[in-house]
Amino acid sequence: YMIILLTLATGTIITMTSYHWLMAWVGLELNTLAVIPIISTMHHPRSTEAATKYFLTQAAASALILFSSMTNAWNTGSWDITQPLTPPSYILLTMALAMKLGLAPLHFWLPEVIQGSTMTTAFIITTWQKIAPMSLIFLTMNNLSTPIFLLMGLLSSLVGGWGGLNQTQTRKIMAYSSIAHLGWMATISSIMTNILIMNLLIYLIMTTSVFLSLIISKSKTIQDTTSTWTLSPTLTIIMLLSLLSLGGLPPLTGFIPKWLIMEELILQNFNLLISMMAASSLLSLFFYLRLTYTTALTLSPNTTQTKFKWRFYPNTLTMFATVPATISIFLLPMTPLILL
Repeated sequence: YMIILLTLATGTIITMTSYHWLMAWVGLELNTLAVIPIISTMHHPRSTEAATKYFLTQAAASALILFSSMTNAWNTGSWDITQPLTPPSYILLTMALAMKLGLAPLHFWLPEVIQGSTMTTAFIITTWQKIAPMSLIFLTMNNLSTPIFLLMGLLSSLVGGWGGLNQTQTRKIMAYSSIAHLGWMATISSIMTNILIMNLLIYLIMTTSVFLSLIISKSKTIQDTTSTWTLSPTLTIIMLLSLLSLGGLPPLTGFIPKWLIMEELILQNFNLLISMMAASSLLSLFFYLRLTYTTALTLSPNTTQTKFKWRFYPNTLTMFATVPATISIFLLPMTPLILL
């Protein structure tokens, strides 16, 4: 398991530090090959299916990246990532990176794969696996198509909102939440890359906080979250605030990226686009609110003889959960420092 995790880290680092398209492709391929055994560790038909789906989509996206860089090298004679791309190459690359990340309309694999894997694996796919493709978008942003990214961003935020409404599994809710957040990142990526990086970092911290809460409380469905308070009342409050932060409610950290993206897009006169995205974020907020309601404001319909989980030994993960939870709740007053 340690070797696989090291390969995962190495793959991402290779992609982030490469200037040659072939090395970027090698990093992405290492990433994919490391995640497949992690998904299929459960030895269950559902996880095998998820691993197969993940492999097929990621292999197709990697092949597209290689194909786009080859056609670009054929036309320009350069394998350099920072060099301008030809139109066929950048359209192929945009599609490939969207498929890698799980941006709509190429998002279909993401909820299925996350539902078929364990909570920890789902956490790796929604956080670490986003870094390498995002770094490629950051490196090639000057050459990529802005209208395609704006359209995919809007589609992703709508799909993330609508898709999550229908779910009872916490993993699927987190998958649709990931799609919606990626949509916000895609819209700003071609306009201001520093906001993109800040949004990605805040998204990673918030998702880490929520996933650690779900892993500690073993909440796989919305119904499971009703008994979180028996495990730890503190964890219940952390989970409630982290979920609201992920939804982007103003006093919490999650509001920073939404606020800055809205401000920037209004300055660029994308008024209709940002109105639609703000409306779609209300859909996302609805299912976060439903989760917070079941977590903190309802009691599990159990008899009084129920054993209280928090009478047992405390989980070591709880200590790790406090740092991302604190950042994902209290960072809003620090916004002026971030902008500097």
